Amino acid sequence: MKYDYLIVGAGLFGAIFAYEAKKRGKKILVIDKRNHIGGNIYTEKQEGINVHVYGAHIFHTSNNEVWEYMNQFTEFNNFVNSPLAYYKGKIYNLPFNMNTFYQLWGVTTPDEAQNKIKSQQQEFHTENPKNLEEQAINIVGPEIYEKLIKGYTEKQWGRECKELPSFIIKRIPVRFTYNNNYFSDIYQGIPKDGYTKIIEKMLRGIEINLNMDYFDQKETYDLMASKVIYTGSIDQFYDYQHGILEYRSLRFEYTTLDTSDFQGNAVINYTEKEIPYTRIIEHKHFEFGLQPKTIITKEFPDNWLLGKEMYYPINDDKNNTMYQLYKNKALKEKKFLFGGRLAEYKYYDMDKVVESALALIANEFDD
Repeated sequence: MKYDYLIVGAGLFGAIFAYEAKKRGKKILVIDKRNHIGGNIYTEKQEGINVHVYGAHIFHTSNNEVWEYMNQFTEFNNFVNSPLAYYKGKIYNLPFNMNTFYQLWGVTTPDEAQNKIKSQQQEFHTENPKNLEEQAINIVGPEIYEKLIKGYTEKQWGRECKELPSFIIKRIPVRFTYNNNYFSDIYQGIPKDGYTKIIEKMLRGIEINLNMDYFDQKETYDLMASKVIYTGSIDQFYDYQHGILEYRSLRFEYTTLDTSDFQGNAVINYTEKEIPYTRIIEHKHFEFGLQPKTIITKEFPDNWLLGKEMYYPINDDKNNTMYQLYKNKALKEKKFLFGGRLAEYKYYDMDKVVESALALIANEFDD
C-alpha cells in the first residue's frame, strides 16, 4: 500500500483531514471527481471578484476553537450577512426584525410589533399543525407568511407549503430589535482571499488527483491506502442497496454586468412564487469590492435526479430511516471512515463541517 490515507473529496472536510494527517507524518492521496479543489465552497476569481461558484457561503460560528482553527489559513473580513427580501416591488429586511415590522405595519416599538403578531397568531392559530403552512402561521401570523415565507419556501422545495411537513420550519427567527444581522454567532466573515485559498493552504504538499471518479476504479483505489476517508454520498458508496437518498438541487445563472453595482447588497431573496429564482447574489458585496464591473448569480431551485449536484437533503422520515440503514453499515467498517455533508446526509454549515472533521481526527489520532 502506497498511502496511509486515501481521501475521497477535496472539499473542506477532506482538506482538513488531509492537513492534520500530513502534520502527523502520514502519506496521503486526495482525489476528486471535479476539476478543482474546494468542493461547494470553491471560489473563482473573475473580473477581480471572488465568485462563489456553488452559491453564497458566509462563515459564521460561536465556537472559539473552530474560529481560531480557520484563522490559521486566512484572514476574515468583517462582512455581516444582512439579506433583503423583495416582494411585489417592495424591499423588506431579513431576518424578521423591527425594520421588517416597520416596513409591514409602520410600528416602531417592540411592544407594538409583538401585539400585532400576537393578534394574528390568535386569530389564525391551529392546534397541532399538520403542515408547514399551519406551523408558520402559528409562529408569525398570515401576513409575514404570505409575503416572505410561502412563495420562497414553495420554490425551494418544489411543493406547496400545505404538502410540506411542519418540522421543516420548527422555528422562525423573530427579533424585536433593529438588528439586520442574519446570524447570532459571535464570529462572522468572508475570507479575504476567497475560500479556494484556504483549501490550497490545507492541501499544500499533498498529492492531489482531480477529474478522478472514485467509483470508476474503486477496487484499485482501495488497495492503494491503509484507510479511506470517504466524503461522497453514502448511498452511492453502498451501491444504493437500501434505496436512493433524496435531495433538492440548484441551478445557477451567472451574469457579468458593465456596472459597478447592481443591487447594493450581497443577497436579495425573491419571495414571490411567480419569480422563478429564489435569490440574486452579487458577489463583490461579500468583500466590499469597488471593481468597475459586477457579477451576479440567480439561484434557481431544481428537482434532483442521480447525476445532478446534491444540495439540500430531504430529511423526512423515509429518507432518515434509509440513511440510518447506511449509517449502521458505515459504523461497522474498519478500513473506511465517513464524513461531510453527503456522507452524513446533513445540511451542514461550514463551522459544523470543521467540528465534525476535527472530531474524526481526534478519534483517529489522539485516542
